[in-house]
Amino acid sequence: MERRAFCKNTLLGGAAVLANPLINKAGQLKFLTGNEPLSLMGNRFVTFCIMIRTSPWEVSRDVKLINRDEGFAHTLEVVRNLREIFAKNVPGGKLTWGFTLNALEDKRRNYVEIRSYVTECQAKYGDEVSYFPGYFPAMYLPRKRVNQEMTEALQRITAMVGKGYRPKGIMGGFLSADNLAYLAEKENIHVAHAVIWSQHETDGGGADGSPSYPFYPSKQHFCKPAQGKADFIDCVNLDGWSVDFLCALQSGNVWGTTPFNGAASRRGVGPIESYGDWGLEIGHLSVMHTQSIHFDKGFELNGFGWIPNIWEAALVKIAERKNWDDTLAYRALEKWTSGTVQRWPDVKFITFGEYGEIWRNHYHDNSQWNYRFEERGLGIGNSWGNEEIKWFMNREFRLATLRNSHKNTPEMVVDFTRYDLPAKEPADPSPEKPVKDWSLMNRINQKGVRPQDAPVLLTQLTNEEKDLIARYYPGLFK
Repeated sequence: MERRAFCKNTLLGGAAVLANPLINKAGQLKFLTGNEPLSLMGNRFVTFCIMIRTSPWEVSRDVKLINRDEGFAHTLEVVRNLREIFAKNVPGGKLTWGFTLNALEDKRRNYVEIRSYVTECQAKYGDEVSYFPGYFPAMYLPRKRVNQEMTEALQRITAMVGKGYRPKGIMGGFLSADNLAYLAEKENIHVAHAVIWSQHETDGGGADGSPSYPFYPSKQHFCKPAQGKADFIDCVNLDGWSVDFLCALQSGNVWGTTPFNGAASRRGVGPIESYGDWGLEIGHLSVMHTQSIHFDKGFELNGFGWIPNIWEAALVKIAERKNWDDTLAYRALEKWTSGTVQRWPDVKFITFGEYGEIWRNHYHDNSQWNYRFEERGLGIGNSWGNEEIKWFMNREFRLATLRNSHKNTPEMVVDFTRYDLPAKEPADPSPEKPVKDWSLMNRINQKGVRPQDAPVLLTQLTNEEKDLIARYYPGLFK
């Protein structure tokens, strides 16, 4: 009875919840067995990855941006605890395990045990076992080397899991267009986490400019959606973390005298910026607020909702923030997973690769998707409670407008990134000469770091620009 009472009070409404095929007659949740075919439309998805590494920002075997051994933070106990908390709160749910190359090779007992346990999880739960080259390979390694190491890592994963296993997707952080084409054409893998949406001047670099939801990348630039067959790469490009759109307007992270005054561009579902910075209760408000953008209004606008999230297993043992302790990660994972399932009982936790393939089965090119998002600020940090942001994303451009909802001010254009214009990635980097900014910026960018990024009224755009926008959203000019 308590479960039924809760469901009646959800944002979906009592009748809608009880009519959901994932709720049985007793008002109890039913979970997927892995045999049911999933469609993109009409569903809410979470893709969750646990990253296993040997040092922070581990780009390759010999390229480690912080030379700190994290063997002590990676134990079988830690990894098992994380998976069991997930299994308890999301029965039938699947997650993705992302291993760096060193974590796939390390012969120390703890890493051997972790690899063995993850192999068991793949067989038991259907988890995905994937390669994760430490977020930043495109910034530090030549394209050819990234390709070679992806192939080597995939071979090691197949040998580790056995039975010819291959992941459906790669957890790449940032991957160039060349890397994505290589995955599709040489490795027959058509899904990759290859962009970190809105990241700019954070963790030493970034690549702002892409859509925040899946797209097929252009051969010109991995942040640009392909415009047609000539520049099409058949590898769905996925984000890694959902962030608060208002927080994302910030470039980098600027901290005030207390965490509550800090402006964090990565604030959203990520555990460091939410639970780590603000603790369980307030951090959870930020997580759920971010998820509601996609699972409530976003679901209504787009017909489906998606939350990507990545946790480093090292967070359990390493104090990344002053109020992070050895138990907070476990309690945070408990609170996030249980809270998500309770508020959105139909949510499906699946792997990154599975989600990318579901999207790919629905959209065969970039001509049909048209994403829209609306957010009013949470009222904490730089998610200002008096601000309202709207995002419009399609093959030819992305557009964001911002207004003060309390004062009912006009909507100002704070981002207008055109994808119909030529784009070009930087030349090959090296560990000695990294290329840290791979952003796609042209007309107006949300970060406001250039003079031309000053917000303007929609009516102040050129006639050509207004005509382009009106072809997709004529109502904006009424």
